[in-house]
Amino acid sequence: MNTFISLAQIEYQTSFNTTGDDAAFAALGAGFFIFAIIFGIAVYVLYALLLGRIFKKAGLAQWPAWVPVYNSWKLLEIGGQKGFWSLFVLISGIPVVGLLSIVTAVFMYISMYHIGKKLGKDGSFVLWGIFLPIVWFIWLATDKSTWKDSASTAPSLATGPKPATATPAAKA
Repeated sequence: MNTFISLAQIEYQTSFNTTGDDAAFAALGAGFFIFAIIFGIAVYVLYALLLGRIFKKAGLAQWPAWVPVYNSWKLLEIGGQKGFWSLFVLISGIPVVGLLSIVTAVFMYISMYHIGKKLGKDGSFVLWGIFLPIVWFIWLATDKSTWKDSASTAPSLATGPKPATATPAAKA
């Protein structure tokens, strides 16, 4: 029995000896962290730019696309859903209540379906939004489709700031 314990202790001691430089591991970790931050910011900027163009097509101002939870609220509203569903993402870490984030995702997909219909897309176009959302956003933001509120059975619930339009100067 003592032989087994001594073998286990030797294995434990040798398996946790580090031969590398701790500073190198710290630098590598910091590098990955910085890369993740930069990548996250780039994805958010791309998302906000594309979402702003979709808001513009829907007749809304583009600035709400840059506000983190408010952009999801407005996306839900232009798709005919209640915007408050976007708030449940904030509490998704709480057990049981976190299940509401699944419900939020379902309402987001329903909203994406109606947005696609209002931009003249087929009903199956929502599959891009479910499985490859970046493709869905790029496609809707960059194509030549126009917003037709009557194309879907869900009326847009979005209210709020409209894009600023230039008014012709009065001739004197």
